[in-house]
Amino acid sequence: MPQPEPYRWIAKYYDHLFEFRRPFDTAHETIILPLLDQVTSACDLCCGTGTTALNFANLGIPTYAVDLSPEMCRQARAKARKTGLPLKVIQADMRNFKLPHPVDLITCEFDALNHVPRTSDLNRVLRSVHRSLNPGGHFVFDVNNLYAFQQIWNRTWVIDKDPVMMIMRSSHKPGTHKATAAVDWFIRHGKVWKRQHELVNEVCWDPQEMRDALTHAGFDKIRTWDAARFFNDALTLPGCRTFWRARRPPG
Repeated sequence: MPQPEPYRWIAKYYDHLFEFRRPFDTAHETIILPLLDQVTSACDLCCGTGTTALNFANLGIPTYAVDLSPEMCRQARAKARKTGLPLKVIQADMRNFKLPHPVDLITCEFDALNHVPRTSDLNRVLRSVHRSLNPGGHFVFDVNNLYAFQQIWNRTWVIDKDPVMMIMRSSHKPGTHKATAAVDWFIRHGKVWKRQHELVNEVCWDPQEMRDALTHAGFDKIRTWDAARFFNDALTLPGCRTFWRARRPPG
């Protein structure tokens, strides 16, 4: 039986429904901006609709954008055409993606690494990132922590922005490191509403497990920042989300 296209409806209406850029742009000022004078090429892994990748391209940095979802890739290519910015979009799995050339910076945002289901898969992602970086290059990413699952995942979220309404029922089973969001989409076509359904699963990683995995993959200069300082909202409490930065050693 064919598998459904990953994140098809989330991709199609992502930019219309969600407004997450401001805190991430603020985080970039602290975590990425000090590196930019050393960055001559970049890649946004799990690029979504391509916003971060296009921000790099707008700075004159040759940039790749990688995502598993065909619809996310279509959205990113469409945005690149609209802006006229050069962007190479690659449909690939984060666990085994390959770039035409190594780059100086790889980002992976919006808790994309929480979608990796097993430790073995996390290790594959980190090895692929390490391989795709130039010596001295950096990997920057963010993840949801267990505290986020405990505090904000047992809720129902409703976003209504014509012509689409999203109802997301998120849940976390106590004692586990897993969370699930059942997403129902109601999309208006004239006077008719059509319903679509998606299921999103996340796994949180213990900070020491993540640090050990990065070290094992060959990274050094590992740093972390609590996301609460960048988000400054009622949902992102201290300890809920962490930004990470790690370096592939020079030489």
